Amino acid sequence: MLYFIHKAQRALRYCLGKSRRMLSKKLLGGFTLIELMVVIAILGTITGIAIPAYQSYIEKARAAKAIAEIAIMQGEIAGYELDEGEFPKTLNDIGRGTLKDPWENNYRYLNFANIKGKGKMRKDRFMVPLNTDYDLYSMGKDGKSKPPLTAKASHDDIIRANDGRFIGLASEY
Repeated sequence: MLYFIHKAQRALRYCLGKSRRMLSKKLLGGFTLIELMVVIAILGTITGIAIPAYQSYIEKARAAKAIAEIAIMQGEIAGYELDEGEFPKTLNDIGRGTLKDPWENNYRYLNFANIKGKGKMRKDRFMVPLNTDYDLYSMGKDGKSKPPLTAKASHDDIIRANDGRFIGLASEY
């Protein structure tokens, strides 16, 4: 009988030792290559979706800021005109000559009293000037602009049109 107890104890120790080794191998084994590849693929997909959405949000916020600043300057120009009886010659006259748009370009102002002809005036798709008094705009993200809004360089501009009744993206006008 003692012989069988001794054998049973040895068998039990063997099984416990084996299960401990298996358990420690499982705990210390880590991730498989496939599991890591799946996690990396999921993270890549999430990043691929999130980054363009974030950049789009940033551009919309910059455009909204430029629209607000043009509206504020329009009010200041109207106040200057009431006080002085004429529109300012430059944005320096209203203290905004060094103001940069959200893309770090200077705002553009063109007082029509200071020019001859209609060559420099901003124009719509029918080549009709956008305003009758002055032009005020930002050159947008690309920092380039042409007088007609149909030019590709002008599509991202933030413009003032219809004598201030429209302020927004040139592509939406």
